[in-house]
Amino acid sequence: MRFAITARDDERSHALKQQLEQALTDRGCVLDASRPEIVVSIGGDGTMLQAFHSYLDQVEDITLVGIHTGHLGFYADWRPEEMDELIDHIAKQDLATVQYPLLELAIDYADGSHNQLLALNECTIKSFNQTLVCDLSIRGDYFETFRGDGLCVSTPSGSTAYNKALGGAIVHPALEAIQITEMASINNRVYRTIGSPMLLPKHHDVEIRPVNPIDFQMTYDHYASIVHQNVTSIRCRVSDKKVKFARFRSFPFWKRVRESFLADERHERST
Repeated sequence: MRFAITARDDERSHALKQQLEQALTDRGCVLDASRPEIVVSIGGDGTMLQAFHSYLDQVEDITLVGIHTGHLGFYADWRPEEMDELIDHIAKQDLATVQYPLLELAIDYADGSHNQLLALNECTIKSFNQTLVCDLSIRGDYFETFRGDGLCVSTPSGSTAYNKALGGAIVHPALEAIQITEMASINNRVYRTIGSPMLLPKHHDVEIRPVNPIDFQMTYDHYASIVHQNVTSIRCRVSDKKVKFARFRSFPFWKRVRESFLADERHERST
């Protein structure tokens, strides 16, 4: 088994990285940062996003697994004290996987150039000091003109991140969909938007066309870039590619949601 490790920049994560490298090598695995079969992320969900984008060109050929050295994450679900068990699974190549959908972004510019991106969590489009005005079309048909602070387009696995803070729905990653959630939309007698998060299934795309000639900030996962007024459209859809995560044991999605966002009421009632 060829492996690579991405670690957060802190002492504990680096120590675990060295320990894991030695243990896997001793078990016959090969450290290969250029063409790994499995990539271990040590840190948190941010470290996992870093690992995902580091191997984006190999996304369909690798499997990701995360060890969290902070709070429990949605992608990093192994604890440091469980590392011996994880090493055993990797060394035995006991590799069951689950696949999550990705967000594909296609950006067109006025000069005819084009850029294509993939996101594991979400993409956001925000204005700076003016109202963002853009036309939304779904499957090629005009849907609405949005006016407000911005838009968030998220994947199911990213629905528990920024999307949730905006009031979006939590979506199970088994659903191949993207979600569009508004940021502070303007709704009055003159201007109207749908005002609710929308789920689009696979093969349904949304095209976002800026109307007012302002600069805006576009982010995808942990990357941020300034996109100037020469952008003519941003098209978002469920990608044909998927990301694979190792599932060496059962950890149901809704259990993960409960442990991340809800107190253990049974424990509270017993104390």
